[in-house]
Amino acid sequence: MKTSATLLLAMTALVAAEPMSVLRQKKLDLWSAQNEAGVFDINRYAAQAATSCVNGKAGEYQCKNVDLVSFLRHQDMGSSTRRGNDVWGWTHAASGREFGAVGQTDGTAFVEIKADGSLVYLGRLPTQTTSSSWRDMKVIGNHVYIGAESSNHGLQVFDLTKLLTITTPRTFSITSDLKARFTGFGNSHNIVAHEEKNMIYAVGTGTAAGCRGGLFMVNVTNPAAPTSAGCLSAGGYVHDAQCVVYKGPDTRYTNKEICFNFNEDTLDIVDVTNKRSPVTLSSTGYTGASYTHQGWLADAGMRYLLLDDELDEQNKKGPAANQKTTTYIVDISSLTAPKFTGTYQSPATAIDHNQYVHNGLSYQANYGSGLRIVDVRSVTTDPTGKSFKEVGFFDCYPEDDSVGGRAEFTGTWSVYPYFKSGHILLNSIERGIFVLKYTGA
Repeated sequence: MKTSATLLLAMTALVAAEPMSVLRQKKLDLWSAQNEAGVFDINRYAAQAATSCVNGKAGEYQCKNVDLVSFLRHQDMGSSTRRGNDVWGWTHAASGREFGAVGQTDGTAFVEIKADGSLVYLGRLPTQTTSSSWRDMKVIGNHVYIGAESSNHGLQVFDLTKLLTITTPRTFSITSDLKARFTGFGNSHNIVAHEEKNMIYAVGTGTAAGCRGGLFMVNVTNPAAPTSAGCLSAGGYVHDAQCVVYKGPDTRYTNKEICFNFNEDTLDIVDVTNKRSPVTLSSTGYTGASYTHQGWLADAGMRYLLLDDELDEQNKKGPAANQKTTTYIVDISSLTAPKFTGTYQSPATAIDHNQYVHNGLSYQANYGSGLRIVDVRSVTTDPTGKSFKEVGFFDCYPEDDSVGGRAEFTGTWSVYPYFKSGHILLNSIERGIFVLKYTGA
C-alpha cells in the first residue's frame, strides 16, 4: 500500500483496496479447504487425450475455438503436492524446439512441446527451500529465473539448454545444476523480466530485502553472476509489472526504460533508466479498485494498457459488481497523466489473474473460467472497450459449470501464448499443464 507521500497521487481510487496479507489469506483458506476435500489427491484427475472443440465441448471442458492438444497432470510431472501456479515458455533459437517451465508449489517442472503439440516431461528443479503456493518464473535468453514466496528461496538461475539432451526425466540438483543462485532477497511474489535490457525485477520481496516489496532490480547480463542494480521502494508493494524500452506517444520518455507497476490500489508508471534513482511519473487509482493485480500493454504503439483487479469481482465492487470478469482500459499516452477510459466484461463469472497480449489478442487466465481470448485490436479507435470481443475460450475448471461460474481462486493460474507454433500453455492449479490451440481467425 502507499506511503503518506504517495497517497495524494492515488486519491482517484474511490474504493479502498485490500492489502496483500488479506488476499493471501483468502487464497490459503480456500486451498486448505480444497486440500481437505481431496482436490489435490493423487489420481484425482484422469489423463486427457487430444480432443477437438466440437459443439462447445472438448471432452468435459467447455470451449470455443480452442482445441485441447495435450495434457499432463501435476503428478505426471513429479510433483508430490500436485498443485500448480505460474508457467512460462522458452524456444531454443537454433532448433526452434519449444519448452515450458511449469510452476508447482514444490518446484518447477520442465516439458517439451513437440511439433504435434504433444508433451514430454523432462524433469524438475525442486524448490530451493520449502514449498509455497506462489512460485514465479520468467525467461531471458537461455536461462529461466525462478522466485518463490518460500523463506530464503532467493532467485534460482537455471540453464535451459540442459534440457536439449534429456532422454530420461531427472530431478535437477538445487546446487550443482544451477547456473547461479542470487540471494540479495529471500522470498518474492513475482518475477518480472525485461529481456531487452537483461534485467530481472523481483517484486513483493520480504522485509529483509529492504525494498518494501517494490521493484528489486537484478542485472543478469552475466547469468552466472547476477548483481543487485537498484531498488524502487517509494511506491510500496508492487504485485506485478511490465517493463519496456518506451516507444510510445509521450516523446519526453522515448527510449527510456519504463515500468508499469501494479501496486495493489494504483497503476504506477516509473522511469527506471537510472536504476539507482528511479522516478515515479504517476500513480493513478480507479473506481472499483480492490486489488490491482496485473496488466499488459494493449497495442504496439504503447498508447493503451489493460489492467486486471483480482478482488473486484469477488468483492462486487465498481464495474465488477455483477462478478463478470472485468478488464480496465487505460490511456497512457501521457505517462504522467494516465486516464481510465473504459472496461471490458467477459460473459463469464470469474476472477481475473494474468493476461498477456499477442498480435492483438489478450490471452487471459481467469481462474474458474480458464483461458479467455479477447480481440482487443479496436482499442486504438474505441478505448471504451465496447468493441472488444471474446473470440475463444477453454474452461479448465468444469466443477463450477453447473452454477455458471464462481468468483473463486480455483482453476487456471497463468498462460503462455508466445510460441511460434501457436501452441498455448495453460497451467491449472488443480489439474496440470494443458497445451491448447486457438482455431479462430
